[in-house]
Amino acid sequence: MRRLGTGIGWRPEIADAVERMPGIDWVEVVAENVCPGHVPDSLLRLRERGVTVIPHGVSLGLGGAGRPDEGRLTALAERAEALGAPLVTEHIAFVRAGGALTASPHLEAGHLLPVPRTRDALDVLCENVRIAQDALPVPLALENIAALFSWPGEEMTEGRFLAELVERTGVRLLIDVANLHTNHVNRGEDPAEALAALPLEAIAYVHVAGGFERDGVWHDSHAHPVPRPVLDILADLASRVAPPGVLLERDENFPEPTELERELGAIRGAVAAGRAPAPVGGTGRPVGGTGKPAGGGGVAVLAPPEARQRLGVAQAAVLSSLVAGTPVPEGFDRVRMGVQARALAAKRADVVAKVAPELPVLLGEGYRGAFLEYARVRPMSGGYRRDALDFAEHLLKVGRPEDARVRRQLRAWWLDRAGPAPRSPGLAERAKVLLRRR
Repeated sequence: MRRLGTGIGWRPEIADAVERMPGIDWVEVVAENVCPGHVPDSLLRLRERGVTVIPHGVSLGLGGAGRPDEGRLTALAERAEALGAPLVTEHIAFVRAGGALTASPHLEAGHLLPVPRTRDALDVLCENVRIAQDALPVPLALENIAALFSWPGEEMTEGRFLAELVERTGVRLLIDVANLHTNHVNRGEDPAEALAALPLEAIAYVHVAGGFERDGVWHDSHAHPVPRPVLDILADLASRVAPPGVLLERDENFPEPTELERELGAIRGAVAAGRAPAPVGGTGRPVGGTGKPAGGGGVAVLAPPEARQRLGVAQAAVLSSLVAGTPVPEGFDRVRMGVQARALAAKRADVVAKVAPELPVLLGEGYRGAFLEYARVRPMSGGYRRDALDFAEHLLKVGRPEDARVRRQLRAWWLDRAGPAPRSPGLAERAKVLLRRR
């Protein structure tokens, strides 16, 4: 048995601050942002000091109708080994839909979307989890996600759904108390009821994060301070079980290090306020282990092909309505689906601006409006880097931007990036210089 303690999400923007921060026992890094052969020096230094580093995946999509992609599983396993991690984590979500299973276009959400809490979805998820467990060298823990909308005809509460998942697979849980708060505001779900139904001994660790409310909808932004209701849910959880680890997530809009330290102090205070005694001999299930189902948990289950197909058709219809403008399926809240569609488009614009920073430089203030217009009619199908290239190509095809000089620079950028290797490494910097001279 081993405790993780108090941690923080490692991000390049706050890497130096995290290294200097007192009382950090462990960090979590987005798995897809780490290259096994080029681990950032900051993470290597933390590891040398004995700080545990855990990779947190966001693109596996274990809640999707298809079986897990072997390449993505291999990549996650490589990151776990490169970081010497005691476990890896992912989400109970779907992130893509369509394709051969449904004979419909392949679509990418670019975001974590909720799975329906139905028997079909649970059967598929359990089989996908067992496939992932067999492919990974360390234990797997899965996170409950935040959601803006609910599926009609759900057959289980979140607590019951998670409890059956653990019973059937032996998987561990990463409980995000901020997501419980989000689902309370957006879907009317009682966090206390969810906690009461959870198999608390399966908890690997806990996430805490901030967000904001707008027009009655809570947005799990990871860019705002942790609010009191989230800390109260954390204290409630801590009154039921001593969590092996608690981690603060912050993805953007980073405050000063002293503010992050203050939030970590508030998190420690909420756990202390709960004051659940640790079980004799440890704190729940071990953080390390074989990576296979623990204890007596885990009954081999194969999802019936018809369950995968039913789930695939339903998820494709939902995702198509969110990213391709098709009608909202029957039974869904159209207002909430509209909020989710706009949130997905906004996130696409933000992430594309990060993976291809030359585009907002070239297009200036017109970047965001142009991208959102493009996103309404062109769903993402191949990841954010492909999305950036497709966006630039779309603009060029319709004769935009109107400024011929900028259009030439955009074409040069597209030609440079669309090939198998960049033709001129200094192109982006030259474009920035030219634009500053206007």
